[in-house]
Amino acid sequence: MNSSRVLNAPWLSSGPALRVLQILNDNGEEARVVGGAVRNALLDVPIGDIDIATTALPAEVIRRAKAAGIKSVPTGIDHGTVTLVVDAQPFEVTTLREDTETFGRKAKVAFGRDWVGDAHRRDFTINALSAGADGIVHDYVGGLDDIASRRVRFIGRAEQRIAEDYLRILRFFRMHAAFGTGEVDRAGYLACIAGRAGLATLSAERLRMEMLKLLVADGALGAVTAMADGGLLLPIFGGIAYTGPFATMIMAERLLELKPDPIRRLAALAVAVTEDAKRVAGRLRLSNAETKALDSMGHRWWRLAGADEARARRLLYRLGEDNYRNRLMLAWARVGGDADEKTTDAKSTDAKTTDTKTWLDLATLPQRWNAPKFPLKAAHFIARGVAEGPALGHVLTLGEDAWLAADFPLDEAALNSIADQAVARLTRDPRP
Repeated sequence: MNSSRVLNAPWLSSGPALRVLQILNDNGEEARVVGGAVRNALLDVPIGDIDIATTALPAEVIRRAKAAGIKSVPTGIDHGTVTLVVDAQPFEVTTLREDTETFGRKAKVAFGRDWVGDAHRRDFTINALSAGADGIVHDYVGGLDDIASRRVRFIGRAEQRIAEDYLRILRFFRMHAAFGTGEVDRAGYLACIAGRAGLATLSAERLRMEMLKLLVADGALGAVTAMADGGLLLPIFGGIAYTGPFATMIMAERLLELKPDPIRRLAALAVAVTEDAKRVAGRLRLSNAETKALDSMGHRWWRLAGADEARARRLLYRLGEDNYRNRLMLAWARVGGDADEKTTDAKSTDAKTTDTKTWLDLATLPQRWNAPKFPLKAAHFIARGVAEGPALGHVLTLGEDAWLAADFPLDEAALNSIADQAVARLTRDPRP
């Protein structure tokens, strides 16, 4: 199979990518753009990096780059990859390869000149397309048909592709979430389920990378639900996956017009209590910041279930805007209703619509209310006879708690009363 079509992409008609192709396309050598850039251009979605494959050996790539005044970096030269930098834009240029022995990710490869063989080494048909400087797209595996139907399909036997690298199980669902429509390809799905034990062989770093990308893809809900139904999330999280709250979180983000957040969505999918947060953070080896955010969301989120605005203001004051909103949204996801319900209708008396409006009001509290600073200072309590030291810190805490409970008063009479009550309480209970 070698069907083709012409790719009309501006970066192929001029600019740095074309220049790289031109210096590699003579004296018997050929170069083409491969993989995601071709796929995305055909799907009319933004492209990321532009990767290039070539028949030229790495040494020849470096020689030609030097002759053209282009910087080259041997980023993966043992595997045939040289990075060329043109106008501050990097291009990974990789010599065509063919497997000589295959045993998982450690397959032995040799450099080659066979575009068909190189395409068959790749994971999915939509990722195996290549385009030359003339814009002609070369397809040896049925990728163009799958692009047209937005279907993510393994090349060859799905079981074999998965056994070569079990991360392809996650990539299958991530690619479907990003580029597919409808249900996942059945043959690929069954192969992923059959190979799920292999997920235990993957490093936490690789799991994290793929899962966080998957969770924010446009079609994440369908893909994640299919994974849960196939028993593919338990080996990753080591615990229950909650697809209902995950669906509600996606709805909440859309209602609030928030950018999809992978940690927020991860919390909805896998965190019911802080112990879940610790387990998931360890299994995915999240960064310190990601771990803190996940733990904060899981910490007593249920206190926001049914909260009135006065309680919400106190939590906003304590947590800060970002942590407050994320914890509030986890509470919404876990107890707040049906992800299938639509936006609010002011004339509707439906209870779920009313609930949604309440959650929206609580979630947008930071836009409507700025927490004031606690106005009482150490001097207020020293003037009332409290000595400096641990007791002073304790009475400040007591005063702040009382100030929050009184709903942030700022008038002098209320503040004096709060200070007097805090000192009286300190006298009754001096322990910090």
